[in-house]
Amino acid sequence: MKKHVFFLGLAMVVGLSGCGDKTTNENRTDVNNEPQQEDMEMEMNHSGSGEVPANLKVAENPTYEVGSKAIIETDHMKGMKGAVATIVGAYDTTAYAISYTPVTGSERVENHKWVIQEEIKDAGEQQLEPGTEVTVEADHMKGMKGATAEIDSAEKTTVYMIDYTPTTGGEKVTNHKWVTEEELSAN
Repeated sequence: MKKHVFFLGLAMVVGLSGCGDKTTNENRTDVNNEPQQEDMEMEMNHSGSGEVPANLKVAENPTYEVGSKAIIETDHMKGMKGAVATIVGAYDTTAYAISYTPVTGSERVENHKWVIQEEIKDAGEQQLEPGTEVTVEADHMKGMKGATAEIDSAEKTTVYMIDYTPTTGGEKVTNHKWVTEEELSAN
């Protein structure tokens, strides 16, 4: 009888211990990791692969040559404005500011800068007008690829892919797409 009580007690302790750990881990995942991780990606993970669309035209005579440095004069994201950028690529295209709802179901993004002509499905070569509804092929941010977007504005310009270290600290951002020529100044 004492052996049965002992084993029953031991089984309860082991069983309760397992439940406690599982519940704690599930709570940590649900409460802390999921929203915070998604926010961190949306806010801080702006490095890219460096791949560009095959039909994107390299700029013949860009103001900022590949390998040169420039000051970022825009604040698309926290820590950009005032940071020193290294130019990784320069391309002639049309840059669009767009508004879209991410395919992940996240909150609508207004006036996102920039998606280029070659990152819009079936865009062709003609500049698209504000108000045009398009499908985004770019994958700059989580939930962007495949989203339906509305063109807010269009600008024929040279766009740059850049590397920079945020002025707010943190990891270096590599192959960030895109900044326009007007958003940079001489170093």
